[in-house]
Amino acid sequence: MLVSRNPLHVKRKYLGGLLLLTIIAIICVAFSMTGGDDLDFARREVLLRKIGHEILLQSGDNVSRVLPVKKTGGDEYQISFEHAFTFHPDSLVHTTQRLLAKDRLASDYVVNVLNCGDSSVAYGFAISGNKKDDIIACLGRVQPKACYLLSIKFQSAEINTARDRYLLGGMALVAVLGYIFMRTAKPRSVVPEDAPATTDDHPTGIQNPTTSMFTLGSMLFDADTRKLMIDEKAIDLTKTEARVLRMFALAPNEAIERSRLQKEIWEDEGVIVGRSLDMFISKLRKKLEPDPNVKIVVLRGKGYRLQISSKAYSDS
Repeated sequence: MLVSRNPLHVKRKYLGGLLLLTIIAIICVAFSMTGGDDLDFARREVLLRKIGHEILLQSGDNVSRVLPVKKTGGDEYQISFEHAFTFHPDSLVHTTQRLLAKDRLASDYVVNVLNCGDSSVAYGFAISGNKKDDIIACLGRVQPKACYLLSIKFQSAEINTARDRYLLGGMALVAVLGYIFMRTAKPRSVVPEDAPATTDDHPTGIQNPTTSMFTLGSMLFDADTRKLMIDEKAIDLTKTEARVLRMFALAPNEAIERSRLQKEIWEDEGVIVGRSLDMFISKLRKKLEPDPNVKIVVLRGKGYRLQISSKAYSDS
């Protein structure tokens, strides 16, 4: 009888040792997470310059410079420009969110557009990791041409680091409790107790902080209601047309591969039909015709691009 128990006892010892090594690894990771902060901040400054660059392009200015980014506080940055410009709040919000989504430390931030003369706030919005706490107002209103500064204040990196450490510390505590439970539980309880670990596999959801409203030249596209609006007239879109146009609106003037459009639009329905994409592109082109500065261009051998000429912004 004693011999028959030993293999199970040995297995439990190995499992316990493996769990203990996992705990040590988690703790080490928790206290070494600040090692890449300098690189993260350098990447952030590049992203901020890209925000300034895209804002100028959207205003029809592809000549003047984005001046060097200034760090005005511990977690606050200022983007200044060589010349005056105009901007669309919708495009500003979308561009900022799209680019700062690549900054792993930028889950919460406040953006203020300041007048150069007196630093008064011309426009502002706040983005949170919890989307329901976002504060975005006055979309659809074109701002007058003027000298502006862009001020972006991020949540303190120390807060983010502390939060990450608390999270990993909590994971380590759970692992310790699991180890203690394994040592005291009966052998038969080992397999069932492993089952709850699969709750970590539930999708947390990809953050997609982008607004449902997009400015496409002189048109407004509401992805939620599936409408294109121009001169107080609304053009209805089908569900698939709206999905295709939303992909283009998220990356204006950028090439999107044909295979990516087919995969993201139709693959979840189990069927991909090559000619269906051409049909929807053709229909979208006709619905975009009211603004000649906005068109879907075929890139032979590559895919498509939603082309919005700089004239579309300057005329508006």
